[in-house]
Amino acid sequence: MAERWQRYWDRKSKSYDREMGFFDRHLFKDSRPWVCRQAAGEVLEVAIGTGLNLPHYPEGVRLTGIDFSPAMLAIARRRASELGVQVDLREGDAQALDVPDASFDTVVCTFGLCAIPNYRQAVAEMGRVLRPGGRLLLADHVASTARPVRAVQRLLELATVPLQGEHFRRRPLESVRAQGFEVEIQERFTRGIVERVAARKPGSDGSAERGGER
Repeated sequence: MAERWQRYWDRKSKSYDREMGFFDRHLFKDSRPWVCRQAAGEVLEVAIGTGLNLPHYPEGVRLTGIDFSPAMLAIARRRASELGVQVDLREGDAQALDVPDASFDTVVCTFGLCAIPNYRQAVAEMGRVLRPGGRLLLADHVASTARPVRAVQRLLELATVPLQGEHFRRRPLESVRAQGFEVEIQERFTRGIVERVAARKPGSDGSAERGGER
């Protein structure tokens, strides 16, 4: 199954930027810069894809990016070179990050949890690799707040889940709270379809100490 999805995303890499450009303009709005400008310190981007977030990170972050698709990563490397951005790009699985515990000040994931098979495990892994007080920054399309839209999302999933592994009715925020994060910012828009979250991992004493300021 893993090889199947890797082949799918390798093929998808050819059209990914064009498709995401449409959704960024019409649905997701400023979610990429909203997420990335809050990143600080040692930053891990999970499901970095073709590197669409790279132009939006502030100077001074030390960025690592992980993705399941070698073809996606090849495009991200070209984009990083063209932008003059330093990033350590690695092939990896969001559900089992090959990263030591408490390695990063910030973890970012935009529009990736909708397609990761076990997204709850991916959120748990993001929490594991964050330092105490570190920030988790997410944006994704989720179950709409409008019942008619949720009905459409349900119908879409009849095709998109088996063919593309794409889910429309997930709610990563629930997993973030289940992991014990303090949710600092939570926003929904576009009929509740888009949700973005900034959350902080508790410090070693259980408090939400500041991360990324060393």
